[in-house]
Amino acid sequence: MVFEDLTALLAAMAVAVVMVAVTILIHYEALRIISDWIDRLDWAPPRRRLLLVIFACFGAHTVEVWVWAVAYDFVVGVLKVGRFAGEPLNGLDGYLYFSVVTYTSLGFGDALPVGGARLLAGVEALVGLLLIGWSASFTYLAMEKLWDLHPRRGRRKGDKGKDDKGGEGEKKGDGEKEGEGAGDRAGDRRD
Repeated sequence: MVFEDLTALLAAMAVAVVMVAVTILIHYEALRIISDWIDRLDWAPPRRRLLLVIFACFGAHTVEVWVWAVAYDFVVGVLKVGRFAGEPLNGLDGYLYFSVVTYTSLGFGDALPVGGARLLAGVEALVGLLLIGWSASFTYLAMEKLWDLHPRRGRRKGDKGKDDKGGEGEKKGDGEKEGEGAGDRAGDRRD
C-alpha cells in the first residue's frame, strides 16, 4: 500500500490542496501584474512588451517550482509522510531538481517519490501542465493585442486602407469589404 496510515494520506492531501491554491494565486497575480504593465508601457515597442510577457511568465513558473521544492522538503523533512527512492535527493537543491522535472512533466525517473511525496508529485505535474497552458494562452492573447502595433514593412504612407496586394480589399456580400461584418459597423460595436 502507498500510505501506511490514514494520517499520512490526509497530511499529504492537505499539503497538496494548499500548494494548488498557492501556486494558482501566484500565477494569477503574476499575469495580472504583467497585463497592467504591458498596457502602461505604451512607449515601448511591441516586441519588447511581448518579451516582457514571456520573461515574466517564466519568472512566475520559476517561483512556483521553488515553492513546490519547499513543499517537498516540508513533506519529507518535517511531516515525514513521504520519501524518495532511487537517486538520493540531498536537501532543497535535490527537491528543486525533482520539482522542475515534475512541474514540466519531463519526469526523468531517477528519483521516485514514495508515500506523501508521491501524491504531491502527481498533483504538481497536473498543476504545472495547467499553469504552463495558462501562460501559453496569456502570451497568445498579449501577442494578438500587440500584433497590430508592429510597423508594417513595405507599406508607404498612402497605403493605409489597402490590402497587401494594393487593392481596396475583397468584396464580401452586400457591399461589405473584407474585415467588415455585421458586428463591425459603428452602431454594432461592443467596446
